Amino acid sequence: MHQLTKTDFIQYLNCPESLWLLKNKPEDSPKGEFSLFLEKLIKEGYEVEEYAQQLSPNAIKLPDFGSAELTEQEINKGNTTFFQATFVTEKGVFARIDILEKKADDSWHIYEVKSSTSVKKDKKHNHLKDACFQKFAMLENGYNVSQVSIIHLNKEYTRKGEINPSQLLEIEDVTEQIDAIYSGVVNEINSSVNFINRQSINLDVCSCREKTRSNHCDSFRYFNKDVPDYSIYEIGRISAKKIIELVDQDVFAIADIPSDYTLNDKQQLQVESVRQNQPIIDSKEIENKLSSLQFPLHFVDYETYASAIPRIDGVRPHQHIPFQVSIHTMQKDGSIKHFEFLADALELPIKLIEFMETSTGKTGTFISWHDSFEKSRNKDMIEMLPQYENYLSYMNNNMFDLEDIFKTDYVDYKFHGSTSIKKVLPVLLPELSYDTLEVQNGTMALDVWGRMVLDDDFDEDKEEVRKNLLAYCELDTLAMVELYRELKKHSM
Repeated sequence: MHQLTKTDFIQYLNCPESLWLLKNKPEDSPKGEFSLFLEKLIKEGYEVEEYAQQLSPNAIKLPDFGSAELTEQEINKGNTTFFQATFVTEKGVFARIDILEKKADDSWHIYEVKSSTSVKKDKKHNHLKDACFQKFAMLENGYNVSQVSIIHLNKEYTRKGEINPSQLLEIEDVTEQIDAIYSGVVNEINSSVNFINRQSINLDVCSCREKTRSNHCDSFRYFNKDVPDYSIYEIGRISAKKIIELVDQDVFAIADIPSDYTLNDKQQLQVESVRQNQPIIDSKEIENKLSSLQFPLHFVDYETYASAIPRIDGVRPHQHIPFQVSIHTMQKDGSIKHFEFLADALELPIKLIEFMETSTGKTGTFISWHDSFEKSRNKDMIEMLPQYENYLSYMNNNMFDLEDIFKTDYVDYKFHGSTSIKKVLPVLLPELSYDTLEVQNGTMALDVWGRMVLDDDFDEDKEEVRKNLLAYCELDTLAMVELYRELKKHSM
């Protein structure tokens, strides 16, 4: 009999077949990348738990890998509050509860601790079903659970000096919400236990076949080997309803979509690109958009650090702090000058902003890729450092998103339904590649820089790390420059 943990259960809800594969044929199950960044997230989750535990200073801390028998022994001794209480049902449902408290009427209060700033109810992170799972394990062991709460970070909290756990955290009573869905979740738990203990399942298809690409499990390719390249799942922002309609018609390749099938204009451009085996380019519209830009053009990109627990004063949980910027400035005659800044410590970005303003002034157009990120960071910095509002507001009011052109005016099926610069660049300019860089994406940049400035045991060559970070961020803005130049060739 296989054991079912809370993490397993959430995976079952997303894709039962992928969980069966993990339990029954682990050698065939994708292992996934256990990155240093994932390590960071796990560590931050423990940090939030430690602050939550300070709210119950008299609780008994059970071993991190303690047994259900040990928990039962401690309860039988008359103890009333526990960290990491463990329960296992006869059918192998395994629950470890963050904080458990006995009430005056001998019933129990479950507290689940989350490092988010709210109670999540989406498919991938359903905190209510998490809590139902914990309650189920206790009820199956004969305990009466009368109350369930979720402890999460207070999104309004701004650090000022030493952290006060009661201000950092919010306790949200979700008992009524749990009661409303509990019976349905119990059915799902029982179904998941039965499913993972089946002797065999169909290995040629999984439940994700009728879901959008962002909701596919890690084992999608293993189960759905018949799905071709340039499949319907790559169509930009296609709905699950459309996916189901096409799957029901046994249509998986974009090229096989019926000519009278209804898609929106953007999606239809992608389909047409497949059919014509070439990009669909609106030269006139590209010209209109690029000609509206005011020189000098400042191609700009930030790298940022964020953490669940604010590390410095003036910052909220999970708030991004820009620590690096690259700017390529292009004059009207086509000449280019590069500016770059990389912070030596985690601090409010005063030096970064002053560097940018000295480098660019309040002139011209700022060009970014997916500009909502840069604009949001600028708004955050205005909130942190209102003395720089004039410059940062100028940036936001004079910013152009180069990515937008690749949504409607230059559509190529070879982008695989994405307008990420890392999908566009290899198609248009394969000679510019991130593959040779030590730092290859923003997540890696956040991780390595954060460890370099915060970890006393960091043992890598800091000068080499700085060099790698600068090279990555520089390529982000150089790529925009070269893509801009490439687009100019296609404008009328």
